[in-house]
Amino acid sequence: MTEKHFILSPSQALQYEQAYRVVRRSVDARQRQLKVLLTLLADDKGQLIPHDAPIPLYTPPQWQDVHSNHKGEVVIIGMGPAGLFAALTLLQNGYKPVIYERGKPIAERKKDIALLNRNQGLNPESNYCFGEGGAGTFSDGKLFSRSKKRGSMQRVMEWFHYFGAEDSVLYETHAHIGSDRLPQVIRNMRECIIQHGGEIHFSNCMDQNLWQELERKKQPTILAIGHSAHDTYRLLYQNGVALSPKGSAMGVRIEHPQPLIDRLLYHLQKATDKEVSSLISQVGHAAYSLVTQVDERGVYSFCMCPGGHILPAGSNTNGCVVNGMSTSQRNSPFANSGMVVALNETDYNLYGEDNPLKGLLFQEYLEQMAFDNGISPNKAPAQRMTDFVYGKRSDSLPACSYLPGLVPSRLDQWLPAPIGSSLQRGLLDFDKKYRGFLTREAVVVGVESRSSSPVRIIRDTTALYSLSHSWLYPCGEGAGYAGGITSSALDGIKAAEAVITNECS
Repeated sequence: MTEKHFILSPSQALQYEQAYRVVRRSVDARQRQLKVLLTLLADDKGQLIPHDAPIPLYTPPQWQDVHSNHKGEVVIIGMGPAGLFAALTLLQNGYKPVIYERGKPIAERKKDIALLNRNQGLNPESNYCFGEGGAGTFSDGKLFSRSKKRGSMQRVMEWFHYFGAEDSVLYETHAHIGSDRLPQVIRNMRECIIQHGGEIHFSNCMDQNLWQELERKKQPTILAIGHSAHDTYRLLYQNGVALSPKGSAMGVRIEHPQPLIDRLLYHLQKATDKEVSSLISQVGHAAYSLVTQVDERGVYSFCMCPGGHILPAGSNTNGCVVNGMSTSQRNSPFANSGMVVALNETDYNLYGEDNPLKGLLFQEYLEQMAFDNGISPNKAPAQRMTDFVYGKRSDSLPACSYLPGLVPSRLDQWLPAPIGSSLQRGLLDFDKKYRGFLTREAVVVGVESRSSSPVRIIRDTTALYSLSHSWLYPCGEGAGYAGGITSSALDGIKAAEAVITNECS
């Protein structure tokens, strides 16, 4: 098999996609005339492979039965992408995964999330952060990583496809499953793990009793807790696990009308609505990725959700946190994105220069501020984008996708200076790139504080076990070694392979 590369107009690209097997696809909107970059699969004679031909890109994975005859048990704490992909890797190699997940299965988790969206309160153990599949299950399912140092993501994409994701995850530059479809993919992974002899214990949080049992046995344990398990960080600290503060990024979530973003990014300011609609049907809604520097501090967009919704994404009853998601169709009239400011370890020094949890304390302070400036339990503080930048009160707010509701608030006054002032200047820079991006029709919602963990669980760079506990293998976002679904999944695979190499072989 060979590959052929094409640079096409949107209408030409759509015809090729419908006719032939796509290997990679991306949209280039840098120039006024949009182009679609396609890589198509061809046979050895150069003939393009039809779209409906069998996928020759990979061999389906094989799982071993570990009900009784297995090479050893490995405990996994957490059932997000790192934990799930670690478990599947263990099954491939004949080891039995035993998973402890603090949250609920997807079906039960959906009920708690429905109450949360109706502003009827937060279940601290079952929400957008905790439960089967982790935080990504109901927050978009974008399969993209900025990292270039984690090796090929192909195995991760192939496994997502094997468990039910569409073919596009194999070739889209910014692949996207969607919050409507990802839950079934996660269920299929769970069924595979159980069918082949793995164990899953829901509603089982890592506590002192479980910790002591694992430590007594020196049980090989993969720690895939996710970045929102604040109580688990504290338990690890109390038990002498090697931790360090870590730089992170915090800010707000900004929502625009999607048609405005489409026109700005696709250079359609003078196009008719019909012309815009025609282009969107060919290439999809526009998404942006923005970055600038303010006093040597990065300000950038994060987790941009075209045609999406803003979610209540906290895990503490006295904090307000927002995130974004979109379904596979991306058919909401809104476009939202995290807009965050890079923070370093010294930004947390108010909580003690030598305290490894000082970033966590700063994060909790920011979320408490948002909670205090909203309305309990989940109405979020918000401000028109122009009012935020120019320091004015918003007497009214534009329509917004955030279901629990918004409360007008002076975010420009109460956001800590490293965040608020940097965001104001950063948004002015972004408006220079896309004139009209800064608009009173956009809304700033607080706060986006969980883009990454402010704590790192320190591990050996080669063996991947904890520097303080050689039976413990920290991985994923919660350990500070990944930043999203794909990189977390790959880090889970690496952790499982390290366990097999160091403990079980």
